[in-house]
Amino acid sequence: MEKDFYELVKKRQSTRAFDTARSVDREIIARILEAARLAPSACNAQPWHFIVVDEPELKNKVADAASARLLGMNHFTKQAPVHIIIVEEKVNISSGIGGIVKDKHFAFLDIGIAATHICLAAEAEGLGSCILGWFAESKMKKLLNIPDNRRVVLDIVVGYPAQPLREKKRKPIEEVVSYNTYK
Repeated sequence: MEKDFYELVKKRQSTRAFDTARSVDREIIARILEAARLAPSACNAQPWHFIVVDEPELKNKVADAASARLLGMNHFTKQAPVHIIIVEEKVNISSGIGGIVKDKHFAFLDIGIAATHICLAAEAEGLGSCILGWFAESKMKKLLNIPDNRRVVLDIVVGYPAQPLREKKRKPIEEVVSYNTYK
């Protein structure tokens, strides 16, 4: 059993404060994205495209599209030196038919798995990350030249954390796990 993995999971948290003096080397981002590329997907559809936004001016515009100052949502996004935007791509025929038959949107599930790979890989690299689902999709599309027929599903901010490790507050295991029957 690889104990390092469990330690990684325990340490990983949603980072909402980043060291603005430190950029992230593209070589590190490439390793993180390789972990995402290798994520499993339904029928190996790989329904994703990753856009790395690290050019400072563009990154700030993307951060503005991801924040709602009046609601206090994502006000920290300009601090992060990198945004990884995940765009939903078309699934292959097997995944598409399976999704219809089983009434499941497999692409969203697959993108969630890839996002987890990104966050855990970032943590392994000593970086913090935060998955954002709240953003102005139309602004993101315009800023990043994303076609109208594509969906922007997630924005993952990545950078060196500037906050301490917090204690995780989770439901007790007995509330979320049962064996052999729903409890």
